[in-house]
Amino acid sequence: MDILLTPEALFAFLTLTALELVLGIDNIIFIAILVNRLPPDRRDFARRLGLFLAMFVRIVLLTLLAWMAGLTEPLLTLFGHGFSWRDLILMAGGLFLVWKSTGEIHQLLEGEAGEASSALKTSFVAIITQIIVIDLVFSLDSIITAIGMVSQLSVMVAAVVASVALMMVASGPIARFVTGHPTVRMLALSFLMVVGVALVADGFGHHIPKGYIYSAMAFSVLVEMLNIRMRKNAPRPVALRDAYAEPAENEQR
Repeated sequence: MDILLTPEALFAFLTLTALELVLGIDNIIFIAILVNRLPPDRRDFARRLGLFLAMFVRIVLLTLLAWMAGLTEPLLTLFGHGFSWRDLILMAGGLFLVWKSTGEIHQLLEGEAGEASSALKTSFVAIITQIIVIDLVFSLDSIITAIGMVSQLSVMVAAVVASVALMMVASGPIARFVTGHPTVRMLALSFLMVVGVALVADGFGHHIPKGYIYSAMAFSVLVEMLNIRMRKNAPRPVALRDAYAEPAENEQR
């Protein structure tokens, strides 16, 4: 807790938690689709159990990748530059973030809504398993982002726990806010792309101070909050196309 009391760590914690929530909107929608296929009396339990178990899987993966990112001894040399496990993890993670954010933006703007919902299975055990597996897939981008933005593992773990706890108690309002403001989601995906480029540069030995990234994020969020306030009563400008869309009414029954 002492680490979280420093201004830089506290800002990083709040930023990571917010990113986890915004980037986890797919996860929230996905879980809503899954649990709607269960009897009403088991839906809340399945949602909370799935998120609770998935949280531990996230923490294990986060710890493993953070440990690998701490290995700084040169592993191979190319073009006169030595690359360690840390450099390789950062470059691979950065490229993944650029690929993931580009793919997400394409899906949301030009993809087919609900294209990934048809393969979902409906037994209780299958639903819990799918929540854990898909949550891990969805959280890879936020885990890699956490490693690129924060050096303290405790801050990363605290952000994961806080975001999962908020999803458990406030998944409905969070989902409504993010889906009602598509630009917030696009802004988060743009952050991923910026962090991805910074990670690739760091892997090649060109470190970009995190203060620049934090400043750009803070300014962008401020501008977006002003835009939301100014356009509070304006109609929704664009409808995003989620791969995991809400099922049709006859499918929920």
